[in-house]
Amino acid sequence: MIEIKYVEEKDREFWYSLDKHLSESEFIKKVRDKQGYVLFDDNNPVGILRFNLFWDNTPFCTMLFVDNTKHKKGYGRALMRYWEEDMQKQGYGMVMTSTQVDEEAQHFYRKLGYKDCGGFILDIPGFEQPMEMFMSKGL
Repeated sequence: MIEIKYVEEKDREFWYSLDKHLSESEFIKKVRDKQGYVLFDDNNPVGILRFNLFWDNTPFCTMLFVDNTKHKKGYGRALMRYWEEDMQKQGYGMVMTSTQVDEEAQHFYRKLGYKDCGGFILDIPGFEQPMEMFMSKGL
């Protein structure tokens, strides 16, 4: 049985098994501000989603990650739908996310109704990466 809950302090070890990019201070904020979720299958954690507010007013998914052994089983879709519904209940009319143009995630997001809405290129030495594309969806 799938269950999705806001991230809690007790989820720290699992969270960091999937998310190598979030600082300790930001993890504490995600817990405090309820800006992250953990997806459980039969009480076992298998995925995470974290977000913040882009422009301080638009929910922006900054990380969606499902354990590699659990891909293609609907967990990512479940996390995104849960987040979108939660954001809609909180009164938001739009959500956003991003992915690099060389990643497969863009196809996943398009299947969920997200549309391309821009991007940027980082070519600063030490921070180079493929173009980051932004995607949006009306709720």
